[in-house]
Amino acid sequence: MQTDILLEGLCFPEGPRWRDGALWFSDMHDQRVKRMTADGAVADVCTVPHWPSGLGWLPDGTLLVVSMTDRRVLRWDGERLALHADLSDLASFHCNDMVVDAHGRAYVGNFGFDLHAQKKPRPAELICVEPDGAARVVADDLQFPNGTVITPDGGTLIVGESWGARLTAFDILPNGDLGNRRVWAEQPDGALPDGICLDEAGGVWSASPSTNECLRQIEGGEITHRVVADQGVFACMLGGADGRTLFIATAASSDPEECRKLRSGRIETWQAPYPHAGWP
Repeated sequence: MQTDILLEGLCFPEGPRWRDGALWFSDMHDQRVKRMTADGAVADVCTVPHWPSGLGWLPDGTLLVVSMTDRRVLRWDGERLALHADLSDLASFHCNDMVVDAHGRAYVGNFGFDLHAQKKPRPAELICVEPDGAARVVADDLQFPNGTVITPDGGTLIVGESWGARLTAFDILPNGDLGNRRVWAEQPDGALPDGICLDEAGGVWSASPSTNECLRQIEGGEITHRVVADQGVFACMLGGADGRTLFIATAASSDPEECRKLRSGRIETWQAPYPHAGWP
């Protein structure tokens, strides 16, 4: 199953989100958050010098942006960026993807180690940021916690452990803490989950940069669909008018210098069988 190219010439697209009739995403190594409307018009939302990654919204509509290398979550009110939470004392290394729930709680992952310098992988934490900016670790010993989703009932969080080659689920407790950790799905040989999204039939789509594909699994690991690209697939999001357009963020490399040189980043699309559900 092949994709259609919607947008190209990006450095490194990440964190795609569908909201208010538009696709929002981070062009990480161009240091910008962008918004693309249904007519194809693309505009810069804000500039994030320390690399933007995960995106989400507080209940009042304020945009939250992960600022990776200084390990912060920022607020964008439409005019300026402000600090929402400083995670530098909690995160082992660069922060990355994030999901924000209906209450405004943000769950933020991090690399755990210096990936681009080819250091030895180390376990990392998942951090919960309350709507007032207070932050705490709610899960540890995760192997590169990356893309994260929350089910429509708000009761389950699923995170892709990129270096663990699995999707891991937790129950979300009333205070936002996590419990009942379990493996939701193992990835097939060679696949490593990066950005993920959830559909209304309970399937999770995982971007796999190592195998240049998006794959859909149901709990237990059965693969129901595979969508192939011709370069690394780093994130995905369901959206569009009917919620069934799978927006896929791809690039030839994730190395910052190569990304800025090549500008191979693209947003590609494919029509999925089921619409979006849950968060993000």
